[in-house]
Amino acid sequence: MSASGAVLSGPAAAGGRTALVPQLLVAVLCGGYAVGAALGWGSPALAQFMGDFGLSGAALTACASCLWYARSVPGRNRPAWVLFAVSSAMVAAGNAVWGWYELVLREAVPRASAADFCFLLFAPPAIIGLLVLAKRPVNRAGWICLGLDAWLIGGSLLTLTWSLALARTAQWDGRSTASIALSLAYPVLDIMLVSMVLALHFRRSSANRSAVNTAIAALALTVLCDALFTSPLLREHYRSGQILDAGWFAGSILLAYAPWVGKRDTTRRTVPPHGSPDPRGNGSLGALTPYLAAAVCTLGILYNVLNGRKIDRVVLFTGCTVALVLVARQGIMLLDNIALTQELAQKENHFRSLVQGSSDVIMIAAHTGVLRYVSPAAKGVYGRDAEQMVGTELASHIHPEDLGRVLHEVRRFLAAPPSEEPATRIECRIRSGDGGWLNVESSVNRYQGGLIFNSRDVTERVRLQAQLQHNASHDPLTDLPNRALFSERVRQALGGRRADDGEAAVLYIDLDGFKAVNDTVGHQAGDELLIQAARRLQESVRAGDTAARLGGDEFAALICGGKGDRHVREQQIVEIAERLRMTLSEPYAVLAGNAARGGPSDGARGTTAERTGQRVGETTVRVAASIGVAFAGPGIGPAELMRNADLAMYRAKSAGKNRVEVYAPQMQAEVARRAELAERLRNALDKGEFTLLHQPVVDLESGVVDAVEAQARWRSAQGILFTPAEFLRLADQRREVDEDRAEVSRWMLEQAVEQAAHRHRMGHRVPVSVRMSARRLMGRDLPPKTVESLLARHELPAGALVLALTGHDPGICLDELERRLLALRRAGVTIALEGFGTGYAGMLALRRLPVDVVRLDRAFTADLVESARVHKITAGLLRIARDLGLRSVADGVDRPEQVVALREMGCTHGQGMAFSGPLDEPRLRGSLARGGYPVPMCAERDVVPAGSGMGLRGVSSDQQNTALT
Repeated sequence: MSASGAVLSGPAAAGGRTALVPQLLVAVLCGGYAVGAALGWGSPALAQFMGDFGLSGAALTACASCLWYARSVPGRNRPAWVLFAVSSAMVAAGNAVWGWYELVLREAVPRASAADFCFLLFAPPAIIGLLVLAKRPVNRAGWICLGLDAWLIGGSLLTLTWSLALARTAQWDGRSTASIALSLAYPVLDIMLVSMVLALHFRRSSANRSAVNTAIAALALTVLCDALFTSPLLREHYRSGQILDAGWFAGSILLAYAPWVGKRDTTRRTVPPHGSPDPRGNGSLGALTPYLAAAVCTLGILYNVLNGRKIDRVVLFTGCTVALVLVARQGIMLLDNIALTQELAQKENHFRSLVQGSSDVIMIAAHTGVLRYVSPAAKGVYGRDAEQMVGTELASHIHPEDLGRVLHEVRRFLAAPPSEEPATRIECRIRSGDGGWLNVESSVNRYQGGLIFNSRDVTERVRLQAQLQHNASHDPLTDLPNRALFSERVRQALGGRRADDGEAAVLYIDLDGFKAVNDTVGHQAGDELLIQAARRLQESVRAGDTAARLGGDEFAALICGGKGDRHVREQQIVEIAERLRMTLSEPYAVLAGNAARGGPSDGARGTTAERTGQRVGETTVRVAASIGVAFAGPGIGPAELMRNADLAMYRAKSAGKNRVEVYAPQMQAEVARRAELAERLRNALDKGEFTLLHQPVVDLESGVVDAVEAQARWRSAQGILFTPAEFLRLADQRREVDEDRAEVSRWMLEQAVEQAAHRHRMGHRVPVSVRMSARRLMGRDLPPKTVESLLARHELPAGALVLALTGHDPGICLDELERRLLALRRAGVTIALEGFGTGYAGMLALRRLPVDVVRLDRAFTADLVESARVHKITAGLLRIARDLGLRSVADGVDRPEQVVALREMGCTHGQGMAFSGPLDEPRLRGSLARGGYPVPMCAERDVVPAGSGMGLRGVSSDQQNTALT
């Protein structure tokens, strides 16, 4: 036995062992009574007692059992068991009356006594109970046929019994009419009961089948004993306690046991599904039973006629009624069959229309795998004629790669119990008419030893799922693997390497200058550049390697394999990175778009191409590549390997860009140190450990303090002051450091405005200068309206604020910066250019940006006196500023001879230790109260050319509020 068979048979075997005990008890009781009756019970008195009150007790037991079951178990069959209890009660009463006469009164039982009436009342409740247990017909014709079948059986039995015995019983031999009727009543009721038993045997309900069978057997046994008792031969020699009583006793005991058999049966059997056919109830024998009974009746009559016997009128009447009933039943069945045939044809047409009109393909396969039916939808779905597919094997249409999986699923489905798994789903590829393959989803059901496949085309759904899965793991612009898929590839390379494979390496790539391409040529050109860079990267790696785009202008490559010495292998990978760097650094031909230099967001000015109407075409741009390389090693996970490559890439950018750097462990230590210092900076901001100092800006001719520059300092736990530049000396252009710088810049601007407003209210109307990087000024959180609202909140005139522009980043869009500076200038804010004279960016900014003041870089004041070359350069820069009408301030003026030299060259303002260092608020107010600082003078010389307009003498008070002196 298989494992599944053992599992299925386990509960049934347990139920059989449970039901064995009561069955044995019933068998022992019935067998014991039969043995006692056969031996005469040992004495005539005990035989009479067991034949009378013993049968009465058995009938009472059946009555109590049926009543108890009807009370405790609900259901539609409850009235039947109540009627069986009434029938058993009549049997018990009849036997009790019989015993009263024989054992108590010690006299013979009269031929017509109360016992006879009780015995006669046994059959009607039993007949009605059998009708209740019968399966109810579904229509009127069924009810009529049920009645006709009962009469066919009963009439045939009556004809036979009348011919054999009842005719002599009904003869007039001097007895009374009541006696004759009583003699005929027993066999007639028994015939009716037997007729119902036979009719019910083939029409019984599927519910409680064992209980109904046991009840039918009990009643059949009782009727058999009654028939034997009514025969003249046994009736004359019958005595209580004989073997015939054992049949009645067994009938009562079986009826008492019958309902509880049904209860146990329902607890261990599964009720068949609704509407499922009952083979025993609707078998051929059940349909032929009435006709067989009529045939027996006809044969009996013919036998009497052929033997020359006279046909009794009762036999003739009963036989004629049986023949008429048989004709009527046949007519009804014929009409019913015609109606059923028409209904079946309608349903067949209905379902045929559904199958043929369905968009799904319906196929019926025999148990051999041969297709027996294919619906016409195969033409539209598969592109093949249904007739051509019929007769072919289903396996010949399935993709060879899917065939094994399909066969395995079919075998598993057929082995499963139908009640547990009525259907299953299979998805595979089916050959289409054009030779291609279609993805098909099929619902599979059992059908007459074969299978029904209800299939639909899901090719588009499968393609969409594959596309969605591809989109989830690939970059939409370059179609390279994204970060998630690249991380998975790295994990597989580290965890699933073969023993003969070399260690993997990750290349982290960043395009230097890509933002400038977006800002100057346009975002569309930037996207095209990324696509070309991705193509170059994909073509540069080997077939087994992986190239990916991680986001923005960051790419990565996974290099796997390679054998030999570790140092040699690492050198080869570095050479691959160098070749990749040179490949990515080659010029790119892109189409310039109208997004160059800001595009529509630049406001009213627009781009040069827009102003001139020039057609933008193809242009050539260049970017460089900074590449970081990290090698896998023992204990290094995927995330750690990618982080190491990222650190190496940032080292390449901070070391000058356009280079390859290999990860070294000390890089991680530097990152940890930067993170620690950045965290300390944030804590210092949160705890208010920053303070603001001001350094005076002095007129080089009069020594008057005309402005102050705000400078932030951080006071450490030891009380030492550090500048933010010293604190963030290690900072590169990483995002977290930019955020820290932005936080310090925001705090310094707010504090400088607030303290300047307080000094203005005290009468010290000196402008305050705040250094701010161009990138910070371009931030989204610092538009011109924010600066205006800050000045209005502290009631500081806009002319009292000087924004000194620092950090000339060539990647910044000058159009947008110019627009913001113009907005601030219109509001009254003075714009200063920090680091004047250093680099091409500074001179370009001087040409493009609206600047009021230039601040000479300290590199030109440090060696001003000692170097004639620096002297000439500085004089030229100051002459340029003077010719452009800009005011000038020299930074880093620390010695008196520098003051004299700068004044001789036309510089009117200076800032440095020659006058004062950074001051806190009380010392600054004292300096402002004194009016100024002494300056070194050169006799008999006017160092400031007449008409230059750079001094404050002769300047109005309104102009003093807006000038840096």
